[in-house]
Amino acid sequence: MNTLPSHYLNRCHQLSHSPNLRHSKGTLKSQGETTLHYQSWVPVSHPRAVVVIIHGLGGHTGLFGNLIDHFVHQDFAVYSLDLRGHGCSSGQRGFINTWAEYRADLAVLLELVTVQLAKQPYFVVGHSLGAVVALDYVLHFPNAVQGVIAISPPMGKVEISRFRLALGTLFSLIYPRFSLSSGVSSSMGSRDPDVNLAYTQDSLRHKRGTARLATEFFKTVAWIKQHSAELKTPLLILHGGGDRFVPPEGSRVFFEQLPLADKERIEYPGAYHELQNELNYQEILHDMTNWIERHLAEAPPLSSNSSNEHI
Repeated sequence: MNTLPSHYLNRCHQLSHSPNLRHSKGTLKSQGETTLHYQSWVPVSHPRAVVVIIHGLGGHTGLFGNLIDHFVHQDFAVYSLDLRGHGCSSGQRGFINTWAEYRADLAVLLELVTVQLAKQPYFVVGHSLGAVVALDYVLHFPNAVQGVIAISPPMGKVEISRFRLALGTLFSLIYPRFSLSSGVSSSMGSRDPDVNLAYTQDSLRHKRGTARLATEFFKTVAWIKQHSAELKTPLLILHGGGDRFVPPEGSRVFFEQLPLADKERIEYPGAYHELQNELNYQEILHDMTNWIERHLAEAPPLSSNSSNEHI
């Protein structure tokens, strides 16, 4: 059984303290004086790498307990934050002025990692909208991280009604803070009914998207596709074959057209959108770890991180 429900409902989830683990939480200031909530889990022994997790639309750091438990047992440090307008961070739910604000949010987290674990290789794991944040980021800052793992990246069709999309386009020009529910059912997250029940009871999750976020999202996805030939960062794409919210065809086409040499894509038959909390999450964690281990073995740690140059 998936481990999520036992601790999922704790606000901004806190894993049990262990003598072998340092758990920290706090806030960071990002662009526009936005306050971001973050957490870190660092092995007392010298960590071999850092995994930075970026959640998707409506999510927060508490959705990734399975990944965090697994990675810290591999001697990886894990950092995660609630993007602006999400979880415990400040800002209107689901609102940004420009996509550069998400870029700034990731930048301040990487700057913190640079201060605390300067010489470790960094890997960014982005889920759904978080995958778009990660891909946009490494296209702007190609030396920032050792690799990107994109979980359920929305690089094609997204299961949001045409009516909602049309409203978003219209109101982005005249009322950018106009907010509307995505209309996405929680049952589309995982095949595990306990996980979906936990989702419905989680007061930190939301289904709000604003008009400006919608137009900025689609503009950014189009920009990533237009600049995909410039992508130099190793990339692993993971997608569920049964994902009804972000159908896998989009990431499949993106992957096939991507000229990047160091790329890999794995599709899991029948799996839904929230792969980190799916019935076969242990298989997915195994694949992620193997990919990271290969890249740790094939390349030396980054001598410096470019996050101080960001924004």
